[in-house]
Amino acid sequence: MNVVVIGSGGREHAICESIAKSKKIKKLFCIPGNGGTASIANNIELNLNNFREIKNFVKSNKVDLVIVGPEKPLVEGICDYLEKHKIKVFGPSKFASKLEGSKIFTKKICKKYEIPTAKFDIKYNKKDSFNYLHKARYPLIIKADNLAAGKGVYICNNKKEALIAVNEIFDGKFGKARQILFEEFLVGEEMSYFVISDGLTFKFFGSAQDHKRVLEGDRGKNTGGMGSYSPSRLFSKSLEKKIIEKIIKPTFRALKDKKQKFQGFLYAGLMVCNNEPYLIEYNVRMGDPECQTILPNLKSDFLDIIEASCKNNLSKKKIIWHKRKSICIVLCSKGYPNKFKNNIELKNLNEIKKSKNEYIFHAGTVKKNSKFFSNGGRVLNFVSSSLNLSKSRKQILKTINDLNWKNGYFRKDIGYKVIDK
Repeated sequence: MNVVVIGSGGREHAICESIAKSKKIKKLFCIPGNGGTASIANNIELNLNNFREIKNFVKSNKVDLVIVGPEKPLVEGICDYLEKHKIKVFGPSKFASKLEGSKIFTKKICKKYEIPTAKFDIKYNKKDSFNYLHKARYPLIIKADNLAAGKGVYICNNKKEALIAVNEIFDGKFGKARQILFEEFLVGEEMSYFVISDGLTFKFFGSAQDHKRVLEGDRGKNTGGMGSYSPSRLFSKSLEKKIIEKIIKPTFRALKDKKQKFQGFLYAGLMVCNNEPYLIEYNVRMGDPECQTILPNLKSDFLDIIEASCKNNLSKKKIIWHKRKSICIVLCSKGYPNKFKNNIELKNLNEIKKSKNEYIFHAGTVKKNSKFFSNGGRVLNFVSSSLNLSKSRKQILKTINDLNWKNGYFRKDIGYKVIDK
């Protein structure tokens, strides 16, 4: 098969690595890709906003399947566009992608279908929002409704912080804002739960915990993700049953009632309070960096699973996993998630020696004349898969120190809730 993977982050590098292992793969392209995908796929410099360009490339190169990694093209309807041109594509429709594209769309589904979630209010301008803040209880969660690259969520401890959040959202920090979401603060622990669906049925595709906050101890600003581990320490069969019955199935029923279906990855971001799951948000693709911890533990042929999903044949596939745990630490550019410098060489990267089941997925890199340079806030994902998370983390920290990239920083405590000190 000739396959195109769309995207340029650590998630897409991990997807390409898994696809490249398949016996079915013939040619692998990545649009636009990064320094890491360049070694296993043909990187193609195309504008992700130009669906026509992508369609023409797919047609002229006789591509059999397109796999969409990031949320933006999904929300903007790339799957609908490619399917209209008779191109097989893995990912949800523009309508189904509203589950991630609009937090308020999802909240309204939760209300109608009695899906457990935090209590919420919606406001449509600054004035009403400010009035709401006078009577609000703190801490308070404030969210931009639209896509915000994982950074549009504010945890406000007081009115002053809340006023800043409202102003930033309505002033366009995450694009034009027509509405804003206020949520009660839930006390519990976060968990990421993934399923893959062919539109008729769905199957479990891993669990993880993501560390979003920039500072150790889960403090500071939200980021796109500083690291993760899989499986989540909270995962159990009894909890999974609640997640499926109370959250996943009602969501798919809501789409079916609207004469829509969901094909692709659905990621439920959950808050678990006293072993009860509450939906925080949906993502309509694999998480980043959760994907980088989940895929290394997949024993089945990843491309075979994706192809079955595109053919509405998922029910006949058994998804087999290695009995291992994995952990990912993200190496970031100094200054991220605020201002940072790009185009700084990663001098020792080619000399790094990895142990068995250890991976370095490129997130924000570019390759020039056999050298690698930084090209983003999150630069490299260091992943280790084993039976012992503590040993894996020590191995990753050693590898990062071996790289000794002076312009980078990282969290040393990823997985601290499950790893004994």
